Amino acid sequence: MSIRSYFGIRKSSFLLVHPELPAFTCWRPQLESLSTFGITGNHGGAIRLIARSRYSFADRNVDASVRNPSTVRLGRKQGGSSSLYSRPSILEMKNERMANRAKVYDFLQGIGIVPDELDGLELPVTVEVMRERVDFLHNLGLTIEDINNYPLVLGCSVKKNMIPVLDYLGKLGVRKSTFTEFLRRYPQVLHSSVVVDLAPVVKYLQGLDIKPNDIPRVLERYPEVLGFKLEGTMSTSVAYLVGIGVSRREIGGVLTRYPDILGMRVGRVIKPFVEYLESLGIPRLAVARLIEKKPYILGFGLEERVKPNVESLLEFSVRKEALPVVVAQYPEIIGIDLKPKLLGQQSLLNSAIDSSSKDFGSIVEKMPQVVNASNSAVTRHVDFLKNCGFSLQQVRQIVVECPQVLALNLDIMKLSFDYFQREMQRPLDDLVVFPAFFTYGLESTIKPRHKMIARKGLQCSLSWLLNCSDEKFKERMNYDTIDLEEMDAMPSFDMNTLMEQRSDESASEYEEDSDDEYA
Repeated sequence: MSIRSYFGIRKSSFLLVHPELPAFTCWRPQLESLSTFGITGNHGGAIRLIARSRYSFADRNVDASVRNPSTVRLGRKQGGSSSLYSRPSILEMKNERMANRAKVYDFLQGIGIVPDELDGLELPVTVEVMRERVDFLHNLGLTIEDINNYPLVLGCSVKKNMIPVLDYLGKLGVRKSTFTEFLRRYPQVLHSSVVVDLAPVVKYLQGLDIKPNDIPRVLERYPEVLGFKLEGTMSTSVAYLVGIGVSRREIGGVLTRYPDILGMRVGRVIKPFVEYLESLGIPRLAVARLIEKKPYILGFGLEERVKPNVESLLEFSVRKEALPVVVAQYPEIIGIDLKPKLLGQQSLLNSAIDSSSKDFGSIVEKMPQVVNASNSAVTRHVDFLKNCGFSLQQVRQIVVECPQVLALNLDIMKLSFDYFQREMQRPLDDLVVFPAFFTYGLESTIKPRHKMIARKGLQCSLSWLLNCSDEKFKERMNYDTIDLEEMDAMPSFDMNTLMEQRSDESASEYEEDSDDEYA
């Protein structure tokens, strides 16, 4: 009789996670005979054994067989609690970091750096690395005071941050001699990424028609520009300037000479300044021309400097209607510490030529640069006129009529006066009436014109002779008589010269919407 045995494994369910059991525990199923359950083998004599696997679910008890002490746990030695890969605990690591940071703080305090603002900033873990950073900054010319002004610079790695940034600036052409001042003004540049932060700004500046050779000078004059957003203040300030009439072809030169414009807010700085000059009587296009020639005037503080200076001019007898011409001739007059200069020059001229306050106002209107004339220069020119034979009253009349005589080259004035006396043989009164004679070139204008009228035998005033263009004078030489109606007024500043249309200009695409955009 043959005996056949059958074995089977009951389908089991596996517990993947159980809060009471350790992870990665191996379980061995227990095999039990069917006879245990009282099942006989009278059907063909077959004995069937079924392996039964018991597992614990939820609150059910775990089979005792799984609590065998021979159970193996991965990553642990049997019967031990220490790890095969022993490492410090989180608390130990935290304490170590705190201890290292305390040592770094002690070092910084020992050399005079206040580390209060460094809390939360990632710093070197050793004093040696921090000393390397401090020494590197010292070699760049920065002092302890400079570092205290921006202590966050100590968070910059020498190799990862400082050297790449400085190398990039050097390749652009920024002079090493300017690095110290550059970093004092904008130390944040050391945090920058060359590719992400710096290179796009340089490319944008080149797109504003700033020549590549001028980029280094722009950065040296205004390093803060490297921190601006491309489509922020920079783009709006340029758009507004073009909108009021600044030539597109001049934008590159304007920004090169005064890059601070790129950081000026239109609504807070540029637009109020332009509108105030317009309120004085200077046309908007003339303001644009002034900005093209002297863009730094936008840096004059409107409330703290410009408006008080205008009030001072009125106080010193400058007529309100003359203000546009005064400012257009000499824009710097609204940006300097003006009142002390006005007081000094008024006192000087009063003592030199016995001028009145009204006379002084007239002098400033015709030559506002007089506020910066030196005492010695004024005295020398007044003495020259007196030595020519003019009375004090005539000297005063000459200076009030043409204050430019106080700023001319004395040697040239002497040559012109000698020619006036020796060759032209005119009375001194002619010079009192037309003192601008001294402002014309002796060889280029006075001599050739005098010879022409002498050949024709014409008698004319100095104004008719000199105060006209060469073309106009040639026409006059065809006259048989002198037309007194053609007598020109004394030469003076003409505002219209600032507003002459240029061939490269066209209506601005920004002009129409500028008032709404920047209100």
